[in-house]
Amino acid sequence: MTRNEARASVVERVLDVLAVVGGPDNRGEYLAFCPAHDDKNTPNLRVREAEDGRVLLRCFAGCGQDEVLSALAEKGIGKADLFARNGHGGGRGSTIPPDRVHACTLQAYAEAKGLPASFLARLGLSNTSYAGRQAVRMPYLDESGSEAAVRFRLALEKGSKGDERFRWRKGSKPAPYGLWRLEYAREAGHVYLIEGESDAQTLWHHDLPALGVPGAGTWRNEWAEHLEGVEKVYAVVEPDDGGEAFWERLAASPIREKLYRMKLDGAKDVSELHLKDPEAFVRRLGETRDRAAAWLDIAESEAQERSRETWAMCEHLALAPDVLALFAGEIGRRVAGEARTAKLLYLALTSRLLEKPVSVAVKGPSSGGKTYLTEQVLSFFPDAAYHALTAVSEKALAYSEEPIKHRFLVFFEAEGMASDFATYLMRSLLSEGRLRYEFVEKTSEGLTVRLIEREGPTGLIVTTTAVRMHPENETRLLSLTVTDTQEQTRDILASLAKGEAGGADTAPWHALQEWLASPAACRHVTIPYAPVLAELVPPVAVRLRRDFGAVLNLIRAHAVLHQAGREKDGEGCIVATLEDYAAVRGLVADLISEGIEATVPESVREVVEAALRLHAEEGEPVTTAALARELKLDRSAASRRVRSAKDRGYLRDLEDNPRKPSRIVPGDPLPEDLVILPPPEALATQSEACKRAVQTEGINTPLPPQTGEGADGGEGLPYPSENGARLHAQSGTSEHRDGAASEADERERFTL
Repeated sequence: MTRNEARASVVERVLDVLAVVGGPDNRGEYLAFCPAHDDKNTPNLRVREAEDGRVLLRCFAGCGQDEVLSALAEKGIGKADLFARNGHGGGRGSTIPPDRVHACTLQAYAEAKGLPASFLARLGLSNTSYAGRQAVRMPYLDESGSEAAVRFRLALEKGSKGDERFRWRKGSKPAPYGLWRLEYAREAGHVYLIEGESDAQTLWHHDLPALGVPGAGTWRNEWAEHLEGVEKVYAVVEPDDGGEAFWERLAASPIREKLYRMKLDGAKDVSELHLKDPEAFVRRLGETRDRAAAWLDIAESEAQERSRETWAMCEHLALAPDVLALFAGEIGRRVAGEARTAKLLYLALTSRLLEKPVSVAVKGPSSGGKTYLTEQVLSFFPDAAYHALTAVSEKALAYSEEPIKHRFLVFFEAEGMASDFATYLMRSLLSEGRLRYEFVEKTSEGLTVRLIEREGPTGLIVTTTAVRMHPENETRLLSLTVTDTQEQTRDILASLAKGEAGGADTAPWHALQEWLASPAACRHVTIPYAPVLAELVPPVAVRLRRDFGAVLNLIRAHAVLHQAGREKDGEGCIVATLEDYAAVRGLVADLISEGIEATVPESVREVVEAALRLHAEEGEPVTTAALARELKLDRSAASRRVRSAKDRGYLRDLEDNPRKPSRIVPGDPLPEDLVILPPPEALATQSEACKRAVQTEGINTPLPPQTGEGADGGEGLPYPSENGARLHAQSGTSEHRDGAASEADERERFTL
């Protein structure tokens, strides 16, 4: 495609047929060889596009305009092309409809708005010609007073084919109108934020501080920085859909905490209020301002009303003794198996309400159901709880205006955020709870440094086929692996064969999460047994510093979810019980141990033991295919398990060529499992001992020694209180890992 086919600008079509040697300069002029004479050595033709889209030509060698036009005509550019105008600054775009009601001149505009033409002229407004019609030129100045953009007013009223009243000069970017007058607003302590230029001009005429937004839907959050130092922002909301959209955008922006809503009585906008009675304008506007409602009050009132509505919808869920069990039952109608993974995802997403959400990586083979499972869990949450993506550019996280505070980012396939810079931004956001991105930006004043700050906290969920992710990411995420066994595949096939079983009613679940996020609910949790738990966890790996925090936050999330059935302390914080710990431990005990490699995952242990058997029987290296047959797995599932075992050093592959079958032999011996999270019995015993120690402080008579089941936490082993505890490999945790003991029994026995 040639350039004149790809671009609509007339000046560019002219440049296509000329020999251009330079430009554009600071006036927008191009330098070319004149086609009207033998201009081979010195480029004498100046080419420039006027604001209305016409092409201006001048030959400094003395060629007349007719000569230049004739020469261009031979190249296919006629007069009609050169002097064509449109609403976009040239080319063959749309034109202004001829049914506009009045011609737009500065005098006519001044009369229509009831403002002195001389006053408007002092603001920089002037008559001009645009697209072959009279127009008013309105300069947009920046805070230094330099012209940053230009907008043209082409008609006083809307035409029958829509609003064709305004056009931006080519190259102009929408910006607030009145930036150069904001110092007065800072001195006054307030500003009127309105739609359009005429309302701003009306307010300035009455010596009132104002800032115009060029259209209800044009507000950008980055403009909030212009209002720094202005204490109150009074938004005049017009009585139409555009006005409500204007308010909603402002209410979601960084200025909302100093935002006030104004609705004029008996007038659509500020200009109309002025036209009805110029003498009473300031008084009537002041009375309206005195009745303005603060966004904080509006938000609180709306939140309280919404909280009452959501509680009515979710009360039966909020009062349930085991919300996760109800959730597992509901999602089981959609997903075969995977109850534990679904519960953990639900609990992690609920942790968005805390100051440190728990992030998760859902791993598994291709077609293993990772994405489907995640999507089904997300369907139980309102849209405000998460933002789902499949891919993102490397700087999108910094520039995006999508809210991320107390929200989860969900990436379907981790490769969607594979760039180093994107993952760096994500790690910073997860670790620091906010994002600060400083960069150099080119402006009309030259290069300036700009800082983007995005407030968290934010959680992350990614799905991936990788066995291990980047080490910096792996330690920040709780890894969940979907089941890859033949039994699970059989259950899924049976579920598919039954067809749609009818989706669960997710409205009460959405209401529950909305209520938890409302001011009526509490999100502050105290864990009275946390110090004892810290003593009982063996400090065998540095990663535990991060994983232990994740466990505590899952306990907090579980307590927040069940707060209707929890007590609160004197400061109004939810008091977490051992029931919360028992539920969380049953979900993550093996994952925490596997994360620090204190425990070998059952899937890895199975493949290693199978490799040991086959190697001993055959006396030679075994293949992945043989292991798949032995374990009754498909090739991809077996291959994942073998890779995981090789990563841990328990298997070795003697074959270096990846195109040849693997030759797998045993590696390091499998270690005995080390329990990291103690059972609730031990925690209850130690907590009770600590209570008695505090109660008898200063009494010389020592406490009687702990004996029997209470002494060893039901495991037959002591728990030293000074340096933590190393629990025996076979310390009775199978009932929590394998689900042999019911959660209800645990709660009954171990509630603190």
